[in-house]
Amino acid sequence: MPSESSYTEKDLLRLVAGGDKTAFTSLFNSYRNKIYSIAFELTDSSAIAEEIVQDVFLKIWLKRDFLNEVTHFKAYLFTIARNYVFTALKRIARKETIEKNATEGAPLFYFDTEQRVLNKEYTRVLQTAIDRLPLKQRQVYNLVKNEGYKREEVAAALQLSPETVKTHLAQAMRNIRAYCLANLGISLALFVFARVH
Repeated sequence: MPSESSYTEKDLLRLVAGGDKTAFTSLFNSYRNKIYSIAFELTDSSAIAEEIVQDVFLKIWLKRDFLNEVTHFKAYLFTIARNYVFTALKRIARKETIEKNATEGAPLFYFDTEQRVLNKEYTRVLQTAIDRLPLKQRQVYNLVKNEGYKREEVAAALQLSPETVKTHLAQAMRNIRAYCLANLGISLALFVFARVH
């Protein structure tokens, strides 16, 4: 068997597409520092940069079946990383705006109708609730609820048992519900929870 260093990137991608975890580790080690550096430079947060690295390579692993179709892996990888960085930056900007408005005592939103106010309010509180989850709970919740993966797929990707994924998801739902109930009126909180359940 050839040594790891003798594989071309195309070989590694083919192996990863077939589920080879050693090849995936090699691919991770090749690009991890570059992704981290870019993410840290743009977000100025080591914790967020590390989370972006994990999210990027988690997505690569979950979408590994498509790697054989990728002709320019570096461009593909950095596109995924860019999307996660943009999402993180929007989350940071939203948090800073909320904190600034709260400090100044200014109303957070101005809308023409009560319905639009409610929509924005529950979206804001829901996203804050998700952002506050512990990392594993947040990853499980996003993969199951937002990206539509089955629990077994999430378990394999995160190297957890399906039962642990089920537990993380249940805890995430409880935490989200508790946060929404504490920060919204009961009727609106129940409406939000019905949307995410």
